[in-house]
Amino acid sequence: MKFAQRYTKDVPAGDYTPAHKALNSFAIARDVIGALLILVMLLAYWPFRTVPTGSRGVVTQFGAIKGIQNEGLVILAPWEKLALFSVRAETASIENADGNTSDTQPVKVSMTVRYSIKVAKVAEVYEKYSHDGDLSSYVQTATQEAFKAVTARYNAPDLIAKRAQVSADIATALSVKLEMYGAQVINIDMRNFSFGGDYMKAISEKVTQEQLRLGAENKLRTVESEQKQKVAIAEAEASALKAKADGEAYANLKVATAQADALRIQNSALAQSKDVLELRRIEVEKVKAERWDGALPQNMYSGAPIPFLNMSK
Repeated sequence: MKFAQRYTKDVPAGDYTPAHKALNSFAIARDVIGALLILVMLLAYWPFRTVPTGSRGVVTQFGAIKGIQNEGLVILAPWEKLALFSVRAETASIENADGNTSDTQPVKVSMTVRYSIKVAKVAEVYEKYSHDGDLSSYVQTATQEAFKAVTARYNAPDLIAKRAQVSADIATALSVKLEMYGAQVINIDMRNFSFGGDYMKAISEKVTQEQLRLGAENKLRTVESEQKQKVAIAEAEASALKAKADGEAYANLKVATAQADALRIQNSALAQSKDVLELRRIEVEKVKAERWDGALPQNMYSGAPIPFLNMSK
């Protein structure tokens, strides 16, 4: 009601005619259009802008770069524009990159490259390569070239066995190539190494032969171990028998030596004194006397001595 009164307050109630209605409608349309124009001007030339985290703001003036803004609030002049440029990590996928090894084996691999734009190179990249920080097409091409260069330095077995080193070499070569685009490599994930069908078949056969060889070597080592155990047991038994024989021989030698020493001592004693023989004879006669029961023999031949009465001494 108040809005309508704005356009009819100067017209008497009795004089309100269709002409007045048309004039009133025109005034309303004019004000609405004016409000819309003001709103459009505010939106177009609003001086406050925001640069989100992980981005940089490229300020341009009539198409020319005037500066780079960090994250946060930015105040622009009406004749300046702000473009958001991502410096976050980006991903580029390379499927079936192909190359050849040093032994001329064709090889393919799929890779995922994570990279980012160097903050100091934002203006250069915006001007030459990308307005939003997406360099995936450049990264894919550079990765293909780096892969070809690196695989040519390895033969096929080393390319498989030294996968981590190959990945590091590709990252190094790719870093050099992306330097010219103002980007840097974060990391590379390689997957699905594949060679030609004939080579893969040869690898499978080689693995089978290697497994058979290892099995034969293990069996041989087992047999050798068993033989060594048998030899060790035989040597131990032989050593034991030799030790026993040596011990018995040594014991016999000691007994014989002792007996020889005893005989030598007795012979020496007999040679040095005849009284020993007499002493032995007396001892024998004493034993006989102790055992005699006192009876004389009933039959005696002429000249036979009387037992134990030998008076010749």
